[in-house]
Amino acid sequence: MDYRDYGIIVPLGKSSGNIKTFCPHCRAKRHNKRDKSLSVNLDEGIWNCHHCGWTGTLGKKSRNDFMPPKTYKTPQRQEITELPRDMVRWFADVRHISEQTLKAMGISAEPYTDHKGRQHHWIMFNYLLEGNLVTYKARTADKHFRMFEGGRVIPYNIDSIKDKKECIITEGEMDVLALYEAGYRSIISAPTGSNRNLSWLDDFIETHLDDKETIYVAGDTDEAGRKLREELVIRLGNDRCKLVTWSEGCKDANDVLIKHGRDELRKCIETAADIPQEGIFTEADYHDQLTDMWREGLKKGMTIGFDEFDKKISFETKRLMIVTGVPSSGKSEFIDEICVRLNLIYGIRVGYFSPENMPLTYHAAKLIEKLVGCKMKERDMPKATFEQAAMHVRENFFHIMPEVPTIEYILDSARWLVRKRGIKVLVIDPYNRIESSQPSGISETNYISMVLDSLTEFAQKNDVLVILMAHPRKIGKDVEDGVPTMYDINGSANFYNKADYGLVVHRYKGENKVLVKTLKVKFRHLGEGGDAYFCFNLSNGRYYPFAGDADNRNYLTADIMAKPAPAVSNKPYAWKTEEPQPSLDWLVSDPNDIPPF
Repeated sequence: MDYRDYGIIVPLGKSSGNIKTFCPHCRAKRHNKRDKSLSVNLDEGIWNCHHCGWTGTLGKKSRNDFMPPKTYKTPQRQEITELPRDMVRWFADVRHISEQTLKAMGISAEPYTDHKGRQHHWIMFNYLLEGNLVTYKARTADKHFRMFEGGRVIPYNIDSIKDKKECIITEGEMDVLALYEAGYRSIISAPTGSNRNLSWLDDFIETHLDDKETIYVAGDTDEAGRKLREELVIRLGNDRCKLVTWSEGCKDANDVLIKHGRDELRKCIETAADIPQEGIFTEADYHDQLTDMWREGLKKGMTIGFDEFDKKISFETKRLMIVTGVPSSGKSEFIDEICVRLNLIYGIRVGYFSPENMPLTYHAAKLIEKLVGCKMKERDMPKATFEQAAMHVRENFFHIMPEVPTIEYILDSARWLVRKRGIKVLVIDPYNRIESSQPSGISETNYISMVLDSLTEFAQKNDVLVILMAHPRKIGKDVEDGVPTMYDINGSANFYNKADYGLVVHRYKGENKVLVKTLKVKFRHLGEGGDAYFCFNLSNGRYYPFAGDADNRNYLTADIMAKPAPAVSNKPYAWKTEEPQPSLDWLVSDPNDIPPF
C-alpha cells in the first residue's frame, strides 16, 4: 500500500520524519482549504487529522518506490597539529587573519613533496557536519585548489549556524575566517562560490535556515556575486534578508579586513540594508546592473543548442512564454525538450503542473528517455544508467498535484518549490486544466487577463520562466496551412498581448516534420522570431534539426552543446567548471624561498 491509495499527498522526495499535509476526508467540506490538518509519521506509517479525527496506518510500508539514497565518500580526519610557521605568517601578513582564528576554525595543513624534493603544505579547509569531517578543500596562496572527490557538498562552517537566530552567508572560506576574526561566529560560505546553482541549500533549508530571523547576505561585488545575492534572497525570503555592502574599493569581507581592519568590517555588517520596500525602486537599486549593461550591451538569453532555433529565441527568467498548437502536434514534447536542455546546460530545475502528462511515471519515463537517449527498457538501458537518470529526474524535475488545481494553489505550490528546491522554470500544461475561480460579474476575457497577470507577477517576483501551454480554438479552413497563431488561442487575445514569448508547435501530417514558429519575442536582444523545422526521434522522444541527424547520445555523460552531435564527450555539463590543477610552488620550509604573493 502507498499513501496515495488513501488520498494522502506526501511532499516530493520525503520518505521519513513527520509532516503536515491536507486531510482527504474533510478538506473538501472545510471553508479553510489551505489548512494542513493531517499529521503523518512517515517512519511509523500512521496519521491523524486534528480537525475531523481521521486516523489510520499504512501498515508495512513498501520501499520499492524510493530510490536508494546517495552515497558519499568520507575523507580521513585531518589531525590538527601545529601549523607550519610560514603558513601562519602568510595568513597574518597577507590575509590579516590570526593564528587563534586558524585554530578555532580547524584549519590544518597537509604535506606534499614537489618535483625537486622540497617539502610543502596545502592549506586544508575542513568541512564538518555535526562535528564529523564530510569533505575538504585544499588551496595554495596563489589560488590553486583541489577538493576531496566524491564528498558531500555542504556549506563551509554549517555547524556554526545551527539553532542560531542570525547568520551570515558569504562566498568563500577566507571571508568566513575574516568575519570570525572580526568577532562573528554564525557564518557559512557557499560551497560553490558564486555559482547560482544552489542545490546545496536543499538539505539545510529546514534544519538550519528556516528558523533564522535575520540572514546577512554578504556576497562579492562582481556580477556573479550580485546574481548569487539575488538567488539567495529569493530562496530565503526578502523579509528576513539584509544585503551587506562592502567599503569603497573592496570586493569581499577579507578585502575589507585587509584594507581597513576589524572595526570597518563590523561596520559593514551592522549597516547592512533591508531589502527595498516591494514596488518602490530608484535607479540606485539597479545601478550596478545598469552599469554592466552600459559596458557590455544587452546580452542574449539562454539557448538550447539548436542553431537555427537559437537565432529566433533565447530565454530569460522573469518572463511568461505561451505555447500553442493543434492537438497531437507535439507541444508538450517540445516543452520537455526545452526544459531538459535548459536543465543540462544551465542547471535549471523545473516544476510542472501537467495533468496531460499523467500518470507521473509516464512523464518521468519520457524525461529519462530524453536524458539518456534510448528507450526505457532493460535491454536498451543498463540498470546503472537508469538509476543515474532516475536520480537526476528526482533532483531536477518536480510535479505539482494540487487537490483543487486553481491558479492560486498551483502558484502556492510553485513558491514552495522555488524556496525549497530552487526551480527556475514553471510549466503549466495546459491552461484549460486549471480549475476556474472566475468571480461572478467578470467576463472570461477579463478573467484570463487576471490569470496571465498573476503568472507574470509570479515570474518576476520569483525569477522564474513560466511556460504556459494553451490550446487553440477549432481551426477553420481560413487558417493558412492549418497552423494557428496566438490570436487563435481559445478565450482571449490577451494570450498574445501579455506574453513575453510566443511559440507555435505544428506537426505536418504524414511526414516527420515539425514546425516551431516563434511568433513573439518581446525584447529584440532575446531573438528575432521566425521558423525552425525539426524531426521527432521516436526512439528517445528528442527533437533534432530537420536538416540534421538524430542524436542518441547519453546526455548525462556528454556535453549536449558539443558538435558534431554523434560524438560522445566526457566533459561535464556546460554549467559546471573543472577544478584548477594544484600548484607546487609555495609554503616551503625556508621563508626566504617563499614566492611573492
